[in-house]
Amino acid sequence: MDVSVPELGFVAATRAIGGAGIGLLLAGLFAPDTRRAIGWTLLAIGIATTVPIAARVVKEQRSPLLH
Repeated sequence: MDVSVPELGFVAATRAIGGAGIGLLLAGLFAPDTRRAIGWTLLAIGIATTVPIAARVVKEQRSPLLH
């Protein structure tokens, strides 16, 4: 599977967002309520942006089998 530079950047950014969310959930940088809200939001964005990536990978892996 060939991955373009923009696609690779998108994947890296989604991992960073998810990691930042987890980090905020575990860190004591903000008040607990604020930290949880920001952390869960970033984690949710990271997970939500993973779905299209995963769907594309699965689709591309199945495509050669169908031909």
